[in-house]
Amino acid sequence: MKKVSLSGSLRENVGKKDAKALRVAAKVPCVIYGGKEQIHFAVDETSFKPILYTPNSHLINVEVDGKEYLTILQDLQSHPVSDRILHADFLELSKERPVIISIPIRVTGTSPGVLRGGKLIKKFRKLKVKALIEHLPDDIEVSISNLDLNQTVKVGDLKLENVEFLDVKSAVILTVQSTRNVEPAAPGK
Repeated sequence: MKKVSLSGSLRENVGKKDAKALRVAAKVPCVIYGGKEQIHFAVDETSFKPILYTPNSHLINVEVDGKEYLTILQDLQSHPVSDRILHADFLELSKERPVIISIPIRVTGTSPGVLRGGKLIKKFRKLKVKALIEHLPDDIEVSISNLDLNQTVKVGDLKLENVEFLDVKSAVILTVQSTRNVEPAAPGK
């Protein structure tokens, strides 16, 4: 899985006044939890660009005052009008504990149903999985090479070693929908 690094500084005070002063200085108040103790720190607002403005999921190395923490972005609060980041929560990871994270889907192959005029409809962009850190994939590959008209790929159809899918097994990920001007199937197919 891809990794991104963030560097922050410890917060001296924790509270509304301190958080407001940090936001005025273009910094985001953050917290790391899930380890031995909570770590309150602040990060430059621009540091979040490689994490937020990408379809990928990342493991995040957060460096605070010389110590490094392997984390994932657990929650993000943003302003309802300006979309500025107000607060970020990071979950510290352990190599012994499985992690729950959303992984993007990558579609591969060419569907015979699409070639005949059908429309590929993608119902999910990411799937929620549970796995140990070393087994987390960069993306989940879904092949559509055998997908004909009105056929689907469901969560239960996917198999990845050492990875458990947490979405409902009957949930449809992809479907090839028939359109009005679809070429009829050749006889014998």
